[in-house]
Amino acid sequence: QVQLVESGGGLVQAGGSLRLSCAASGSIFRIGAMAWYRQGPGQQRERVASITSGGSSNYADSSKGRFTISRDNAKNTVYLHMNSLKPEETAVYYCNANIYTMTNNAYDFWGQGTQVTVSS
Repeated sequence: QVQLVESGGGLVQAGGSLRLSCAASGSIFRIGAMAWYRQGPGQQRERVASITSGGSSNYADSSKGRFTISRDNAKNTVYLHMNSLKPEETAVYYCNANIYTMTNNAYDFWGQGTQVTVSS
């Protein structure tokens, strides 16, 4: 059994910062790419940023220059540092990871989501 648990969401004023964390636990052999997605009210889920196991990152155009994704492989944890937040970025933020279990099969796992609310 594998779990992803996000933390760090909350209420912040426009222009503020937040850092999200997502820790993976359970029967993990290794973790491949990890990513953050978000889903605003009435919107489709969209990718915010992703990072490979080697540390190469990729960002959605809307996130470039303001968000930073990083990971600590020793802790099976991925982070998302968000600066200059905008009200339209109010959403539930989800962690995603491609995880190889002890049987060496790879699966996509999702966290339960953490709410980020940006007030104007």
